[in-house]
Amino acid sequence: MQDKPDRLEAARIEKLQRIEALGIDPWGQRFDNHIGIGAAREKCPEESGVDGDTVRVCGRIMLQNDRGKLKFFHIQDWSGRIQLWISQKDVDEKTWALIDCLDLGDQVGVEGLVKKTRTGEISVFVKQLCILGKSLATPPEKFHGAKDVEMLLRQRYLDLIYNEGVLDRMLRRTKIISSIRNTLNSRGFVEVETPVLHAIAGGAAARPFITHHNALSIPLYLRIALELHLKRLMVGGVERVYEIGRVFRNEGIDATHNPEFTMTEIYQAYGNYETMMELTEAIVTDACLVANGTLQVQWGDKAIDFTRPWKRARYGDLFKEHAGCDMRDQEAVAAVAKKLHIEVAGRDPDVIINDVFEATVEDALIGPIFVTDYPAKMCPLTKRKWGEPDIAERFECFVWGMELANAYTELNDPRLQEELFRTQLSGLAEEDSMAKMDHEFVQALKVGMPAAGGLGIGIDRLIMLLTNSRSIRDIIYFPLMKPEHAGGATEAEAQPAVE
Repeated sequence: MQDKPDRLEAARIEKLQRIEALGIDPWGQRFDNHIGIGAAREKCPEESGVDGDTVRVCGRIMLQNDRGKLKFFHIQDWSGRIQLWISQKDVDEKTWALIDCLDLGDQVGVEGLVKKTRTGEISVFVKQLCILGKSLATPPEKFHGAKDVEMLLRQRYLDLIYNEGVLDRMLRRTKIISSIRNTLNSRGFVEVETPVLHAIAGGAAARPFITHHNALSIPLYLRIALELHLKRLMVGGVERVYEIGRVFRNEGIDATHNPEFTMTEIYQAYGNYETMMELTEAIVTDACLVANGTLQVQWGDKAIDFTRPWKRARYGDLFKEHAGCDMRDQEAVAAVAKKLHIEVAGRDPDVIINDVFEATVEDALIGPIFVTDYPAKMCPLTKRKWGEPDIAERFECFVWGMELANAYTELNDPRLQEELFRTQLSGLAEEDSMAKMDHEFVQALKVGMPAAGGLGIGIDRLIMLLTNSRSIRDIIYFPLMKPEHAGGATEAEAQPAVE
């Protein structure tokens, strides 16, 4: 049974019925040969009162002002806003009756001359008007925009319509992703699609979402990384390969984490992690210029300068600088860990080193900076540094303490890879380890994978940095939300405020 409409919705339905009584479809028809409002504004003469071109534009009514025989509307599309000037003498009787039935939120198409009013307002002086879609819902807080954060996340379309800058930010997201593709395609990389359902949750240290395939009666995992299938393609001769895709991690939600997110992984045969540093700089700087037109951007009250080349520093050197001891000195590391209230007893020394690094170093990394040469035991899919078997050829790129990219010189020794798969990181549950046994991947390595560099970039975090967004929820169209009537705290209540 349908709910009875409230008073405001009932008034809109009454207007809808009046439109139907005029013999007009309130849900609209096609509207050909229109241009964007932004393009229409550019056609307006500089001098007030001078007739410009005849334009056809369409959009949503955002403001309305009734002065009897003269009516004003502001309509908006994804390229901008423009005023409509409608005089009763300029339209026929049926159109004037239709105009009396319009509400905020309705979508209309118009044709008329574009010119400036005496006050300098760029306007379309309307000769023809049609309705393209009736709105039965009252806009949130009318002219002032919606302020209820949780409502906006649940009803993102309201956020896009009524809060200035939101639609532009999301369209910049698309431009950034297109820029990444353009940079890679121009360098000869091939984009592919690999399975989302995996038999083994490998390629990253993360808890997976688990499902069940009925016909085969086997458990399957939503992918937590793109890595292992892309490396199989390199074995098969796809020398430069990448994928931009959704990955899924059954973990917490905060300002930089959403359980479903977008990343790109990129592999280049006959390269190494230094090759990937140069590629990371190219991808990010190209995207930055597309999104902002400059390599100097603001992120909250912080400044970021993406001008190349970026700083590079070894993991061990940073550890010594900020933790105050050599990472190879287990007793000293343990002492620092205890001061930081990090658990030591029964845990692998390299895991402790990494916990201390995260606690003492990462927040101090202004960046962009490449942190290179990680403890090898933390990197089971990474090639060891020649002559330093306890060091892995890996980097992570940080900007203001946030990890942006992760890259390796890829391990292509099948014997060592199988050994690392068999030796889980002590102190971690299996689901938290990257070193999950994957016999099919080892078999692929035995066929022969070339020396290669591999790179992963968190696209959502990159977009956060390039659009001055402090929460990942601001740059994902539909972030994960607890069902509204599921009980318990809402996401807005459960998450700490982001300054």
